[in-house]
Amino acid sequence: MPDYPALAATIRALTQGETDTVALMATLACEVHHSDDRFDWTGFYRVTEPGLLKIGPYQGGHGCLVIPFDRGVCGAAARTGEVQLVPDVDAFPGHIACASSTRSELVLPVFDASGTVIGVFDLDSDRPDVFTPEDARELAAILKETFSGV
Repeated sequence: MPDYPALAATIRALTQGETDTVALMATLACEVHHSDDRFDWTGFYRVTEPGLLKIGPYQGGHGCLVIPFDRGVCGAAARTGEVQLVPDVDAFPGHIACASSTRSELVLPVFDASGTVIGVFDLDSDRPDVFTPEDARELAAILKETFSGV
């Protein structure tokens, strides 16, 4: 489990005053990915048009390039604006296998200052059932702080 207070402090220091969403996403994906060996793929999918996500900055192997809101775990997070904590991706209806090694997934919606979903933050693990409600809470708080100025 990452040291979330230290991770938040590092991200805060690195992103202070930055408002470019891609720069923020790249920095956050890198720092979070390297904070815990449970994280096999860590990255963002950006809302590029209504109902559509496209891959953004990430760490790990290749990801899907395009995900519609009505497909998969990322689409569900974007569509509902709610965190998706999936202990077993094979049991998630409509799961998109961007990487065959993914066993569990945590996807958090990313909101701008006005409360609009601008993307999702996707964490995949090659191990089943590794993400916790604490991971979801802590990462949601980091996302909120990081993207509150955009």
